[in-house]
Amino acid sequence: MAEEEKQEQVPAEGEEQKGGGKKKLILLVVLLLVLGGGGFAAYKFVFAKKQKVSQEKQAQKIIEEIKATENVGIMFDLGTFTVNLADKDIERYLRISIILELKNQKVQQEVQKRLPEIKDAIITLLLTKRSSDLKTPEGIEFLKEEIAKRVNAILPLGGVKNVYFTDFIIQTG
Repeated sequence: MAEEEKQEQVPAEGEEQKGGGKKKLILLVVLLLVLGGGGFAAYKFVFAKKQKVSQEKQAQKIIEEIKATENVGIMFDLGTFTVNLADKDIERYLRISIILELKNQKVQQEVQKRLPEIKDAIITLLLTKRSSDLKTPEGIEFLKEEIAKRVNAILPLGGVKNVYFTDFIIQTG
């Protein structure tokens, strides 16, 4: 009889594996669900931040473009100038068309009043230049700065924002 009790208390090998296998399977499924849910949440969190940052950058870029178009001044065409350059070895001349970007209409009216004086200052400046001064991008930028300074010196309140060249030809005569 003692042997029968021992046999009843000890479950068979097949039964033990069935119960333990179900527990392991349930534990594995729960663990996979937790890890999958955590991974999904982390994925959404990281990519939501990237998308938000991307949208903020895009909005900032649009705002900058709008500001840039709002800040465009009034364009004033000074016309085309043809002058001899100061080269000593060979005769060269420069043909250049200049447009001034002005701050406002008040400056535009002042430029119109002083147009002969402004054109004279520009011609005088151009006559001092050699072709070698004007063959590099740096030289051209420097010329633009000089023109802006000279015109601003003529205008009581300044007002030239930028200088643009729409035609620029150096030719041997």
